[in-house]
Amino acid sequence: MTAALEPVPALIEIEHARRSYSLGDEVVHALRDVSLTIESGEHVAIMGPSGSGKSTLMNVIGCLDQVSEGRYLLDGIDVLDRGADELAEIRNRKIGFIFQQFNLIARTSALENVELPLVYAEVGRRERRRRAKEALATVGLAERTGHQPSELSGGQQQRVAIARAIVTDPALLLADEPTGALDLATTETVMELLAELHAQGRTIVVITHEEEVADHAARVVRVRDGLIDSDEVTAVEVAA
Repeated sequence: MTAALEPVPALIEIEHARRSYSLGDEVVHALRDVSLTIESGEHVAIMGPSGSGKSTLMNVIGCLDQVSEGRYLLDGIDVLDRGADELAEIRNRKIGFIFQQFNLIARTSALENVELPLVYAEVGRRERRRRAKEALATVGLAERTGHQPSELSGGQQQRVAIARAIVTDPALLLADEPTGALDLATTETVMELLAELHAQGRTIVVITHEEEVADHAARVVRVRDGLIDSDEVTAVEVAA
């Protein structure tokens, strides 16, 4: 008799999350009662106007902040009440971050920028270099390994940032307004790259206020007033 397979846990499981901040005498309820599940391999956009709670939700998902109440499991790991060092290790192993402003180190080559997460993970120099070159080739920058950020266009800098995000082969790619500093044509190029990475099986969560960016995702979660306002599968998913 074949043994029953254990169910695979969702990559992101947030249950009844609340996050409140004290600002002087005022209490700000950034997240009021948020429950969200994202399976491994999904491509999700989280949208909302300024002050909606989407940035707080991103910080919780990225283990940059913790909920005041509720529960959060990332790839089966309960991250609540973990210390700063433990959270840093979880972030480095499980999450690849892509930011609006690229956050590349000036006067440092593309290759060295991409190697950084592997340096923190104490990966040996030869293996670091191999994996960084592979990541840059994946984003179409195999010929630009020695170029510094100032020698690259905005779109190329963002591709270096994406290479840095995938070099550790994380469970999750978390992109915060990844095209906010780019023009329309370059935005389309970057979103197509993220779609290709998703097609390779990577889980991608994009935080955005732009409908054009959200249109590339297979699912759109809209946040308003600290609550999930809607959670919809898009035409991208239907077409797939």
